[in-house]
Amino acid sequence: MKNMVKRLALLLVAGLAMGALMTSCSLDDGEDYFDEEFLYGRWKNGTEYYRYDIGGSGVTWDTADDVSESEGQRFTWTLTGDELKHIHIMVMGGNVPKVYTVTTLTASTLRYHDSFGKIFTFSKVQ
Repeated sequence: MKNMVKRLALLLVAGLAMGALMTSCSLDDGEDYFDEEFLYGRWKNGTEYYRYDIGGSGVTWDTADDVSESEGQRFTWTLTGDELKHIHIMVMGGNVPKVYTVTTLTASTLRYHDSFGKIFTFSKVQ
């Protein structure tokens, strides 16, 4: 009887250990990876600019194309976990979605990449 209790206890411990090892671990616990508030404002990469406004709207422009902020391409954005989605609103109608994976978002640096592996790095500007 004593051996049987030991065996059952050992099986119970082994079962609990296996259960703990097989439990899925997920980085997404329902919270954002990055603080969305860091995204608000103007960002620059060379001559390319993005402005992220509170409420999920924004505008992008490129001074190399002689385009000013007021003439820029409007878009909406969402940041969920590490996924940054832009929906560019076309002047003649239609929308163009673009999805990125954010790797860095601080008060001064925004870095993300697209599904093709192209990396974009922006610095916060006033």
